[in-house]
Amino acid sequence: MAEESKLFKDVFFKPSFVDELYDGVAKHVKVGTKKKFRDSIFDKEWNEKELKQRVKHVTEVLHGLLPNSFPKAAKIITDITKELLAANIKEVSFGYMCLCEYIERYGLEYYDESIKAMELLTQFMSCEFAVRPFIIKYEDRMMRQMLQWSKHKNAKVRRLSTEGCRPRLPWGMALDRFKDNPAPILPILENLKNDDDVWVRKSVANNLNDISKDNPELAVKLIKNWLGKTKHTDWVAKHAARTLLKQGNTTVMSLFGLEMDKSIKLSDFKVLTPTVKEGKDLKFSFRIHNTGKKDKVLRLEYGMYYLRANGTLSKKVFKISERSYAAGEEYNVERKQSFKPITTRKYYKGPHKVSVIINGHEMDTSDFKLI
Repeated sequence: MAEESKLFKDVFFKPSFVDELYDGVAKHVKVGTKKKFRDSIFDKEWNEKELKQRVKHVTEVLHGLLPNSFPKAAKIITDITKELLAANIKEVSFGYMCLCEYIERYGLEYYDESIKAMELLTQFMSCEFAVRPFIIKYEDRMMRQMLQWSKHKNAKVRRLSTEGCRPRLPWGMALDRFKDNPAPILPILENLKNDDDVWVRKSVANNLNDISKDNPELAVKLIKNWLGKTKHTDWVAKHAARTLLKQGNTTVMSLFGLEMDKSIKLSDFKVLTPTVKEGKDLKFSFRIHNTGKKDKVLRLEYGMYYLRANGTLSKKVFKISERSYAAGEEYNVERKQSFKPITTRKYYKGPHKVSVIINGHEMDTSDFKLI
């Protein structure tokens, strides 16, 4: 495995990291030689394993080395974590997710030991994924713990209390009960909406944005309540509202002064590349004119109508800008959208559409073809 590899799965699991992990574990248990440890990690299937598969594999290697007793293994993990924290490592390797996954996979029946380990471990490497099976299995008890963590002196523990219970955490298992009823989350968000730490506030916003996808009325109510309290809560409210803004929710638009009237004119909307080759860019342009006598805050977006396998179109909204336009101001916008292959979207050849959206109102659409 080349040290200079640019793939994420290789960057996070460099031989230097594996050596560092060996040194940490070898202080507490007999692990044989460093070469033997390396060989057990970089086995014959290593190159084919994706990132999460590699985390799982390293976790399983550790499980074969640490004591069979989970409480004893958890004690070693916390000791290793203390040493890592004491070393004051500035750039944390994602590879240490294996310690979090160890708790998640082998500690679910040992609540007290696992909670103690995660409270410390998350100060070095976030346990936002590891905590979720515990929330599902011990919902009431865990949410009391999360609420307690929301008052912790360490910002990373406070962040865990909100990030760990996001209903739709990317890469994490969904918390379906909180999609249906997010009430247990709300006291945590209230505790942290004005937190001193920007990453904690961002997590609060992300959590509320998750809630908005299943419970928009509740999210709108909280956003309305938080606006105007402090600069921190204003930022959190706006960041939490991003899905509602993309959806053109009229109440939220109004809360942020993004109302629409006849003084805003769209003109010269043109698709500059009516035929787009896969791998190339769609290019389009349009002109905005505030014909009114007052300045106007405008949120400019565009909608991409992607062709799906079944022949229907699926809309995704992209933000262009949001700013104040002076009375009488005209502004020309040029934009491009890449159709280079990506892992998160499959492109289908055929007719697509693009639209211009101003303050949540779709003003015009135009066709183009992907070949």
